Amino acid sequence: MNPRPVKRSLTLQGHRTSVSLEDAFWQAFRDIAQEKNIPINVLASEIDADRNPETGLASAIRLYVLAWYRDRQ
Repeated sequence: MNPRPVKRSLTLQGHRTSVSLEDAFWQAFRDIAQEKNIPINVLASEIDADRNPETGLASAIRLYVLAWYRDRQ
């Protein structure tokens, strides 16, 4: 597993964008989308719509993943 962020492509509201995430966060993000039974781009769009404009998308995804697993404890 690569500990360094890797740039990955997403489509948000019909527009391509990229985020740099570590493999562990990317896999957890994919797992959450699968568990919610929604495409990863839909989950990314939801996170994008809810994030503070001063927070980057990659950071918002990391915080979402962290909150998801914290809430399960």
